[in-house]
Amino acid sequence: MGEPDVAPDTEVEDLRAADGRVPGRRGRATRTKLLDCLEGMLASSSFRDLKVTDVTREAGTSPATFYQYFPDIETAVLAIAEQMADEGSRLRACVTDGSWRGNDAYETAEQMVDGFLAFWEQHQSVLRVIDLAALEGDTRFRDTRVQMLNAVTNALADVIATIRKDDGPDANALSGALVAMLAHTAAHQDGFESWDIHVRDLRRALADLVFWGVTGRKPPV
Repeated sequence: MGEPDVAPDTEVEDLRAADGRVPGRRGRATRTKLLDCLEGMLASSSFRDLKVTDVTREAGTSPATFYQYFPDIETAVLAIAEQMADEGSRLRACVTDGSWRGNDAYETAEQMVDGFLAFWEQHQSVLRVIDLAALEGDTRFRDTRVQMLNAVTNALADVIATIRKDDGPDANALSGALVAMLAHTAAHQDGFESWDIHVRDLRRALADLVFWGVTGRKPPV
């Protein structure tokens, strides 16, 4: 017998269609294709300029099918953003998988910087939409952005509180500032290159700042 055309319980709420029904296997594949096409189109178009017919034409389906899953383009973009927030949890590993002690600490700082730069480069079109919508006051996208960075910010604060015993900044404040710096800089990598700042030098500057912030020590030469 074939696989039943139902979604696992853990996916029910996330995948529920606009009419309240839970899509089966074929429905999930169609939903995924629509989101993949929309994400690809965001690389060259503003999501506010995109129309449902643009996406369905790219996906080879009909507007009626799109509306089975999403009431409008903005809701579909939010679904992509929420997926991105879940994937952003991998940034936490950049903090927790390395050692912040001794000579290994600078290498861990570099790995954290590389993780942010690579994540933003890979998902820049969607992350740009998240930032724009959050700045415009859309609390749904703002909360999604907070969710995306929450795990890595908390993990870094725990490391700072454990390592730094001086009277420096509050660990949560310092962690939040460092993560915000990395996210903002990673989102504007192209802009730095237009100022003749090479990514290699930018990476070193960020690693120095992260190393100092976490350890309280002068970065190695």
